[in-house]
Amino acid sequence: MKSLAILILATTSLLAGCVTTNQRILDSGSETQVQKRNYQTRFFDTGDKERVLRATISTLQDLGFVIDRADMKLGVISGTKMDLHTIKVTVNVRPQGGDRMQVRANGQINVSPIEDPAHYQDFFNSMEKSLFLAAHTE
Repeated sequence: MKSLAILILATTSLLAGCVTTNQRILDSGSETQVQKRNYQTRFFDTGDKERVLRATISTLQDLGFVIDRADMKLGVISGTKMDLHTIKVTVNVRPQGGDRMQVRANGQINVSPIEDPAHYQDFFNSMEKSLFLAAHTE
C-alpha cells in the first residue's frame, strides 16, 4: 500500500511538472504581448521602405551584427552578434499608410528573449540617426 501511494505521488508530480512547462511555453511571462510590442516597435515618418531597410542593415552592422538574412521584398532582416553570448535579432519593416513605416525588432541572447526596453531604445535611436544621415547625404 505504501509503494502504491509513492507511485501515485510521483506520477502526480511528473504530470504537474509537464502541465507547468506547457503553460510556460504558451505564456508570455510577466509582461503582456502589448507591452512587449510597444517597446519593440517604432514608427518612422517616411514612405521609403527600401531606405528604412538599408538603414536597418547599416545600423545592425554598426552595432557589430553580421547580417544572416535580408529579404527586401518581405521586409525582414536577421542578424547575429557573437560576443560573450550569441545575440540574435530579427527586424520587420512594414508600411503603415503611405507615409510611415513600422519597424519591429525582436532580439534574444542565447535562447532567452531580450526583454529590457533600453536595448530596443538604443537600437531605434541608432537607426533614427542612420535614417537622418541617409536623408541628408543624398
